[in-house]
Amino acid sequence: MFKKIFIANRGEIAVRVMRTCREMGIPTVAVYSEADRKALHVLYADEAYAIGPAASTESYLSTTRILEAAEKCRADAIHPGYGFLSENPHFARAVEAAGKAFIGPPAAAMELMGSKTASRRLAAEAGLPVVPGSNHNLASLEEVARFAGEFGYPVMLKASEGGGGKGLRLVRSPAELDSAYRAARSEAQRAFGDSSVYIEKYLERPRHVEIQVLGDRQGNLIYLGERECSLQRRHQKVMEECPSPAVDETLRQKMGETAARIARLAGYTNAGTVEFLLDRELNFYFLEMNTRLQVEHPVTEQVLGLDLVREQIRIAAGEPLGFKQEDLRMRGWAMECRIYAEDPSNNFFPSPGRITGLEVPSGPGVRDDSGIYEGWVVPLEYDPLLSKLIVWAQGRSETIARLRRALEEYRVLGIQTNLPFFRRVVKEPDFLAGKLDTGFIDRMLAAHPGFEEPANEEETAAAMLAAALVARRQTASRPAPAEATAWRTAGRDALLRAWPERKR
Repeated sequence: MFKKIFIANRGEIAVRVMRTCREMGIPTVAVYSEADRKALHVLYADEAYAIGPAASTESYLSTTRILEAAEKCRADAIHPGYGFLSENPHFARAVEAAGKAFIGPPAAAMELMGSKTASRRLAAEAGLPVVPGSNHNLASLEEVARFAGEFGYPVMLKASEGGGGKGLRLVRSPAELDSAYRAARSEAQRAFGDSSVYIEKYLERPRHVEIQVLGDRQGNLIYLGERECSLQRRHQKVMEECPSPAVDETLRQKMGETAARIARLAGYTNAGTVEFLLDRELNFYFLEMNTRLQVEHPVTEQVLGLDLVREQIRIAAGEPLGFKQEDLRMRGWAMECRIYAEDPSNNFFPSPGRITGLEVPSGPGVRDDSGIYEGWVVPLEYDPLLSKLIVWAQGRSETIARLRRALEEYRVLGIQTNLPFFRRVVKEPDFLAGKLDTGFIDRMLAAHPGFEEPANEEETAAAMLAAALVARRQTASRPAPAEATAWRTAGRDALLRAWPERKR
């Protein structure tokens, strides 16, 4: 097993990986930009190294700086988390060339499945269901128009190297095609350094359902049930659940076996996710494969009783899976809300700033994967994800009730968050009935555009008092975190010393 693991990421996912490492008795190393000097993942790790300015291109996206830090601390493995360099095959190869283990899939599999058109060809050539569309990059507007005419409007233009809703445009008529084509290519170039696009037939009101897979180096590959990911805003997931209310055991097996077959064709090992669209008749179509740990992985962990990060580490260390497909049993129901620093009453505009108060929900079946603490300043430079609220219960209705309670308990003062948005979602009749599709959120926002939450006098007074107490405590000077050479003590002790005192 590894002697020291280097986490090439930040925020909640870095803390989440470190927690599993601590349980396994493996020391961890954090990296941080100038904007993250006092971030939670820095305080929690056993060691931490500065890697550059706030700009991610000069810090978290710099292969050179990350590998220099990994060499300096003598880590023998690197976990990329998600985002940043996690799906970059060049980074994976550089890690291995430096003599360190990459905790993720082989670079070749990452390269193959990272191309949306190449992965579509792989699935189509194997006779597996794919959304009708082009299986190669489209070189001109004329070619795009020809395919659109062949499949019929509406169609989706997609970045070939894309993800996260970038380089994605819905085209409902020929009149929209020119501007959509130019916009998709421009956004794809900015986001991925590649302007290539392809086209798919747009499915009306589909569900987005994904299958988690795990594969070891001994040839064992299994699927771990499905996640319902249809609740999306601007083509980005905001809330997930496991299992899907639309999937029964027969469909689960068909989708799972298809996902496992795709992963085998790609020569895949470690954790990955195969994504599908599910139409109204419950026909499923391969969409893409994410060659990393997903943001929403905790809902699978809660229902399967597994630690996916632990499995990732064991696989990367050359160990076989400790269970077989027939050993897995799905128990209960889990849901996850992605808590962002953004203002839902102002078109979800980012809301950076100091967290002056924080109350995190707890109790049976409640989990909060967080990268924040009271007194921390949320930077503007990065994705505004603060934490992930995950709840588990025996059935879907019980899980929703528990989630409602947890959302009401969750308080973040000093900045705006999307908590009011989720408090509305969990009351929507179609959500309660499990009638979900990728357009659900857009329809809800159109019907209910306002998110102002009336505060009673007691809540207002408590918020003002909390802010005043935090401001007074912060007048005392506080030393910056020591450089990496001074990180001698356990990360938990460092965290307790550096964390602002609560409820004094």
